[in-house]
Amino acid sequence: MPSAAPFFYRNTDGIRITVRPTFLPDQSIPEQRQYVFMYNVRIENTTPQSAQLISRRWRIHDSIGEDTVVAGEGVVGEQPLLVAGAVHEYQSFCVLKSASGHMEGEYRFVRADTTPFEAAIPRFTLTADEWQGTSP
Repeated sequence: MPSAAPFFYRNTDGIRITVRPTFLPDQSIPEQRQYVFMYNVRIENTTPQSAQLISRRWRIHDSIGEDTVVAGEGVVGEQPLLVAGAVHEYQSFCVLKSASGHMEGEYRFVRADTTPFEAAIPRFTLTADEWQGTSP
């Protein structure tokens, strides 16, 4: 794993989202068009009001032209409540059919006063270009 993986961040209405993707060559099979990427997500509430993450929506673009939308409740089975200054971190992964693509999306939150809002997940690139595998 590269030690200096790039990171991407965006702040929406006081919710700061940082994503750090990493290509996983040990879990990828380029000959079968399977490129596995892990991404670490850090969600920070920089406001004085609590906010609960209710749902997510991801748009995944594979450089071969395939686009996929993944939506659902919470993140990795949780709907974390972020009090003022709180941070929630998790890891997930995706599989592309090519060595590059990108992801972006939004998290839907509800504030303590019941106001709903969306926080943008920054677009981040997924690339296995640095990896020199044995694929043809």
